[in-house]
This record gives sequence, C-alpha cells and structure tokens, in this order.
Amino acid sequence: MRDPTMSRTGRTVAVGCVVTLVLGTAAACNRGSGEDVVGLITKTDTNPFFVQMRKGAQGAARTQGVELQSFAGKQDGDNEAQVQAIENLMSFGAKGFLITPNDSKAIVPSIDKAHEQDMLVIALDTPVDPPNAADATFATDNYQAGKLIGQWAKAKFAKDGKQAKIAMLDLNANQVSVDVKRDQGFLDGFGIDVADPNRIGDEKDPRIVGHDVTDGAEDGGRTAMENLLQKDSSINLVYTINEPAAAGAYQALKSAGRDKDTVIVSIDGGCPGVENVSKGVIGATSMQFPLKMAQLGVDAIAAYAKDGTKPQATPGKDFYDTGTQLITDDPQAGVEAKDSAWGKQNCWG
Repeated sequence: MRDPTMSRTGRTVAVGCVVTLVLGTAAACNRGSGEDVVGLITKTDTNPFFVQMRKGAQGAARTQGVELQSFAGKQDGDNEAQVQAIENLMSFGAKGFLITPNDSKAIVPSIDKAHEQDMLVIALDTPVDPPNAADATFATDNYQAGKLIGQWAKAKFAKDGKQAKIAMLDLNANQVSVDVKRDQGFLDGFGIDVADPNRIGDEKDPRIVGHDVTDGAEDGGRTAMENLLQKDSSINLVYTINEPAAAGAYQALKSAGRDKDTVIVSIDGGCPGVENVSKGVIGATSMQFPLKMAQLGVDAIAAYAKDGTKPQATPGKDFYDTGTQLITDDPQAGVEAKDSAWGKQNCWG
C-alpha cells in the first residue's frame, strides 16, 4: 500500500503530453497522434508507489502503440481532480482508463458516465465501492500479503520457542478495506481467531497487547509503538500496515532498548523497506508489484480497444491478483520466500 501521508501538488504526465492540474481542474493538451488514448489516474503523482505505476503504464503504452494520458490528485483524498481527469479523458475519446480512487464511493458517478461512452474502467490497488462499478480491479491480495507475514512470524516464534506478545500497528480508525485485510490476514497466518474477518480489533486472543493507528507514516508508527510499549513493555512481535510505519516502530523500540529482541513484520516491498529487511530492522515483508498492475491494466485496455475483450478475475477471486512475494533474510521452514538481494532487484521507489 502506498504511504497515505505523502501528498504534493498534483500534475499529470503523458506520453508526448503534459497536463497540469490546477485547483482540481486540468488544462488539456492538443492531441494529434491518431493513437488510441488510455488514461492513468493515480491518487498523487509523487508517492513512489504511483511513480512506479506510471513507469509501468508508460512502458506498456509504448509496447501497445497507444497514447497514455496520466493524471493525479493534488493530495491523497482529492476526488475532485480525479473527476476532472475522467471528464478530460472522455473529451479525448479515450478507450478506457486505470484509476487508484481517492474516494471509492464518490468516484462511481463519473465512472458510470465513462461507461456511457463505452470506456473500459480498471481500478488499480484500491477497489471502487461497489467493486463491480469498475470493469475489473487489478490489485494485490492484501489478505494473502498479511497471511504470509503471519505464517512467517508463527514459524519463527515456534522455532525459537517463544510466546508472542503482539502489537498491531494499523492505518486509521476508518476500517479501510486494505487495512482490514492486511491486519486480519496477518492474524489468520499467525493462527489467531479473527472473530469478524471484516473488522479490526474485535479479537479476544490474550497474545494481542493492542491496536494503535499510524496513518501509514513513520512518525505515526513511532507514536503508536510508544503508546503500546507503555501498555505492555513485553511486546516482542510488531505487525505494521506498511514499511514507513515499521521504520517508525523500530525507532521507538530502539529508544526503549527493545530493538534487538523484537520482531517487526510489514507489507509493501518498497526499496527503503527492503533495505530495512537487509539491515535486520524488518524481519519479513510482503512485496506488491505496482509496475505490473499498471502494465497489465494498459494491456487490458489495448485489448479492449482492439476487439472488445474484457479482463477476467483470477479464478476464485473477485479481482485480478497481481501477486505478492514474501521477502526475508531469515527464511522459515514451510514458508516460501525470497531474500533481500532479490527484493532489491524487484522493489519499487
């Protein structure tokens, strides 16, 4: 998951064209290539996760011989700019677009309008609400990503003969689907009854010291870790929603003299996070693949423009699973993983 705290002034970058978003509007550039237009609309344009998406979309656009028009919100949560981007793509006669929605519900009326022009709409990373408002979702299986780090932690603690005392560092209090799935997947992988799988924090297992929120940010991770250490200083396993939160948690643990005997697990696969795996800051992380999401998305829209073919979900799932890979330098029996050297070759950001 991208770091939700990273926000900057939005702008758009396209193959052969630059469009700047100003106060939620966009000034369209002249088109004349004669190529089919494909859109990419991300939450922001500076977050490394979305930068990697843009690289993947640009490469696929060149391969497919389509024109890419890219847009981004001014900040995380900027729905207005994404609405304007869809209107611009409609005026360009685009064949379809990829979107990481800033507001999964509020963007749906604009998607409906795009469908009236027979555009193919693919959600990337974050589903729209309801999910079937888009033609497809290309994303990480966040539950599986959480489950992998839970399985790894369970095997490690079993091998070391330790009883876990777990701190859960989540995103925020809004029960966001990505947050819930990663959290619950970790608990499932560790062998803890999650009670309601669609809700964070209702489990009763005494091994869980508590939950706190981080906003997916390093300073939030530090504060949340400090809070939970005050509640129980014997914490020895820390789940974090993403790698920036993990970095903050490590700072708090180090200040408390607990960094050597506490295991941190996380999710993302960003290059700074993989580097922290190699340094022993993070014990294991689940890597996701934003470049692949965007490449496959552009390929799908190009196929739709050619013959009307629509992408299909991964069998057994309601979305197209773009994969996740456990990264660790401390492999555990029965849990397939790659090391940090592989991770550095395949990380993003």
